[in-house]
Amino acid sequence: MTPLPFDPTTQALSRVEWTGTRAAGLARLEAFLPAAGVAYTRTRNSDFGPDDRSNVSALSPWLARRLITEEEVVSRVMASHGFVKAEKFIQEVYWRSYWKGWLEMRPQVLTRFNQDRLALKQTVAEDPALAQRLARAKAGETGIACFDGWVRELTTLGWLHNHARMWFASIWIFTLELPWQLGADFFFKHLLDADVASNTLSWRWVAGLHTKGKHYLARASNIETHTMGRFNPAGQLAENALPLSEPFLQTGPGALPEREILFEERIGLLLHGEDLHPESLPLSAKVVGAGLLHVAEIGPADGAKNKFARRAEQDACNRLEQAFGVEAPLMASLDEVLNWAVGLDVKEIATPYAPVGPIAWHVTDLKRALADQGIRLVQVRRSWDSRTWPLATGGFFKLKEKLPNLVRDLDRA
Repeated sequence: MTPLPFDPTTQALSRVEWTGTRAAGLARLEAFLPAAGVAYTRTRNSDFGPDDRSNVSALSPWLARRLITEEEVVSRVMASHGFVKAEKFIQEVYWRSYWKGWLEMRPQVLTRFNQDRLALKQTVAEDPALAQRLARAKAGETGIACFDGWVRELTTLGWLHNHARMWFASIWIFTLELPWQLGADFFFKHLLDADVASNTLSWRWVAGLHTKGKHYLARASNIETHTMGRFNPAGQLAENALPLSEPFLQTGPGALPEREILFEERIGLLLHGEDLHPESLPLSAKVVGAGLLHVAEIGPADGAKNKFARRAEQDACNRLEQAFGVEAPLMASLDEVLNWAVGLDVKEIATPYAPVGPIAWHVTDLKRALADQGIRLVQVRRSWDSRTWPLATGGFFKLKEKLPNLVRDLDRA
């Protein structure tokens, strides 16, 4: 297979500048647009290595924090290629929304994951052999060259090609026989695009738990083909392993919360790390004060993920000030936010809707604390989420078959 079946007009596609700003995300989008159609469909499954990301968008870190939005990405790609030629790429954008909607209607799956993760950490502490195997995997010292290489890439750059993530998870679960929950935890601590729903549910999918009995097995021949011969772990992988099972867990979809509505003419606006594009939030009131709730990232403080997140939050604060003409402090404690909100002399604070996960837990605590001060915290949910999340009642196919209508609705919005 040749490295690229198309001739991009810029070398900017090969190397990614992992900078946590909206401008950097938009620049990557513009560079990728020519390749988002037929070329992407042909080569998207191949991992050319960390020095050549010319066949994929690599937009996930910016999308995960909504420094750029799914809607503007799909709209730009549609304008460049149309739906038929860009369908594969558009599907990948909607996969992230599918995972979010699926988990939003089944928060008990995340609860079980967190319980298992904490229990397993205690198990590791009491089992020296398991602890040693886990340590070797995290250090990239398994002797499986592809896996060890991906560990180094993950822990230094904070990003992996989607196909490499699937291979990695499969090797972790079926070849190294390590708990999938600890693999998901390892990913979440290092990935620039760490997303609770996408990460947790993708690991469950590989394990055979999302779609019962249907798992993903990494095969040496597939790895050799799609890494352009860089790796070939022949004879090293468990290519006939059975899917995992788990104690019964009710995964029927529940109801999504109703969309909340702003009633006041004057409001405060509080951003958080789930949504850092205030300029496109559907607000119906005058913003008289703005700020950002900082929730500490899980992972190494000096790692790529945390550096990206800190830059993204500062960028969002700067854009808040530019968009609304107010100071936009970065606040790291509940008391700071309460003092800020009370000082605005408003009855409502708007904040982007936070899907289930660590930020949502902080928002819930904040909602109660603000209510005690006579201030209503209103979670503003985007139309994109309200249109896509209800379609995540089963497998991705139900959402996939609605894609033509979903993208047409974007043009009407």
